[in-house]
Amino acid sequence: MTDENFVSSKDVPTQLFDWGTLKWMATPDINGSERFSAGAVQLAPGKGHELHTHPDSDEILYVISGEGEQTIEDETREVGPGEMIFIPAGTEHGTINTGWQPLQLLAVYSPPGPEDVLAALPECEIVPAGEIPSRDS
Repeated sequence: MTDENFVSSKDVPTQLFDWGTLKWMATPDINGSERFSAGAVQLAPGKGHELHTHPDSDEILYVISGEGEQTIEDETREVGPGEMIFIPAGTEHGTINTGWQPLQLLAVYSPPGPEDVLAALPECEIVPAGEIPSRDS
């Protein structure tokens, strides 16, 4: 076993957006994960992702805590802790936090790649590993 087998959130950068944060814990760059990427997502209360697609990657979202609204194509449902959402590649989807606490999700892409697209967006601020993400930084 190598250090890449155990990844701490304090050891990876944070992608900071006006809607929340992403910490990618398994990617080709972080630990050599070639078949999928996985990360912790926090959506701020009342915030979320607008409808979008990942043309070449399936996505799984697992709700850890909080409550939200998940749209997949023309269907919108309330989601909460313990629920898993599967989004096939190329399917339009979006997530909104409808609660007063952060909506915490585990996001998985297969194959990896959309995490790099997110990092390249102009509204994405990369906060170095070990630093606390803040819009004031």
